[in-house]
Amino acid sequence: MPNKQLNLEWNEVKKKSSLSKKERSLLALATTSLDHAYAPYSNFKVGASILLTNGKMVGGSNQENAAYPMCLCAERVALSAAASEHPNVPIKSMAITVKAPNQIIDQPAMPCGSCRQALCEQEFRQKKPIKLVIRGEKGPIYIFKSAKDILPFSFDASFL
Repeated sequence: MPNKQLNLEWNEVKKKSSLSKKERSLLALATTSLDHAYAPYSNFKVGASILLTNGKMVGGSNQENAAYPMCLCAERVALSAAASEHPNVPIKSMAITVKAPNQIIDQPAMPCGSCRQALCEQEFRQKKPIKLVIRGEKGPIYIFKSAKDILPFSFDASFL
């Protein structure tokens, strides 16, 4: 049985100043969105922001609930807000950042599996990739050309 291999590709940027102006603005909105996070249980705040193809930006933050499975991740909050406020406008890119009270997160914190699936579903719907700009509180910034780069064996409606 032959072994298969999967190679992942992304860019790593050391400084925000190396990002494009739009990417810096998108990351700034994700950082501002941290202030709207409701995370009384984990104290782990996540901010996300979306740049639509019409130039509009939409932010989102994680919203926890005492019934933990009902929590909403920042990425899915931003996706829902964009779909509600700007229906049928494709998403160009998303920025994600995090903040924790007891430590400085100095590496990109990747989206959970549910958010990866939701991002891939959005790409399937709009038939266009969504660029991801992901950063911790500080440190390097990872840039992926598509959500499928972080969920390479995604499930979509083509299987149904």
